Amino acid sequence: MSAEYHVVLTSRSVASGMALMLFFASAAPSSAQQASARRLPLVWVLATGGTIAATGASSTDLSNYRSAALLGEQIVGSVPEIKQVANVKVEQVVNVASYDLTVDDWRTLANRINEIFANDSTVAGIVVTHGTSTLEETAYFLNLTVKHDRPVVLVGSMRPATAISADGPLNLLNAVRTASSPAARGKGVLVVMNDEINAAREVTKTNTFRVETFRAPEIGLLGYVDEDKVTFYRASTRRHTVNSEFDVTGIKQFPQVDIVYSYIQPSTIALEALIRNGARGIVFAGTGSGSLSSVQQSVIKASLSIPPASRPVLVLASRVGSGRVIGREAYDRLGMIPADNLSPQKARILLMLALTKTTDRSEILRMFADY
Repeated sequence: MSAEYHVVLTSRSVASGMALMLFFASAAPSSAQQASARRLPLVWVLATGGTIAATGASSTDLSNYRSAALLGEQIVGSVPEIKQVANVKVEQVVNVASYDLTVDDWRTLANRINEIFANDSTVAGIVVTHGTSTLEETAYFLNLTVKHDRPVVLVGSMRPATAISADGPLNLLNAVRTASSPAARGKGVLVVMNDEINAAREVTKTNTFRVETFRAPEIGLLGYVDEDKVTFYRASTRRHTVNSEFDVTGIKQFPQVDIVYSYIQPSTIALEALIRNGARGIVFAGTGSGSLSSVQQSVIKASLSIPPASRPVLVLASRVGSGRVIGREAYDRLGMIPADNLSPQKARILLMLALTKTTDRSEILRMFADY
């Protein structure tokens, strides 16, 4: 017999039976409360490391911290409020700073997300904790390779877990709330930080240290995560997730695609080496509206003599950060594909996936228009 139960029995001579009923009502969850707990949505948290899992030497160490020092279980456990909004399962996929992630890690993550959704229809959504340095790249890769319409939300932090005013805990809670929200279904892969929801295709990191770093220049955010609810105002119109034609299930190795930067009087050594050493694709971070120097164009012209099967597919993006790159006669003659408004790093991801299916320029042009 428990001590609590014993106290109730010995007081029966001086208390009414109603008091006993009230005791049990307050000491244990009601059936309605238990049912409510059972109805909480199920959300998986897949942890990959990053600043959200980092620790510093002091509470004011905001730059020299040790990234990926904590495990996913620890960062989820540090936010007990999550238990009020979802039942959570945690899995550690990798534990690294995001600049050390690999394309193989992307494939592993995409395949694991697809497996979880395929095997359990009760999963409301998935959260991926991630370093902010390359978060937008992983988000866009998953946007093209996850084959389900349930929410996948990437989240990180700009301050380590040990910092004063660490942003990771609230970001994580809001990410779980978004992943479990029916309103997030069908919106593609999302990025949730600083109470804001952004689309994977459009979001980019815009500041080195500020917590409001993730923005979608010109196009804007999708919605907010406020205290009362998750609110969406728009959705991305480009193909993604369940409507994507890309499938990485059987891919063992991705084609090599690299980025070449354009600037005043650039060296062409890197460009020539990439062409010579068999790069399957090259994305150019051009100046302005997507322009290359004369010396870079000369190298590209020379490469046209290479047999098409050995020649890299070329995509022209811009280093500006906003706006579209469109087709122009001079670059069309060089066989270059305009990246529309994709950043160079995201154009690289789309080209890499496109090359798993085709090297036909017209088909890749169509993909850059679709995605």
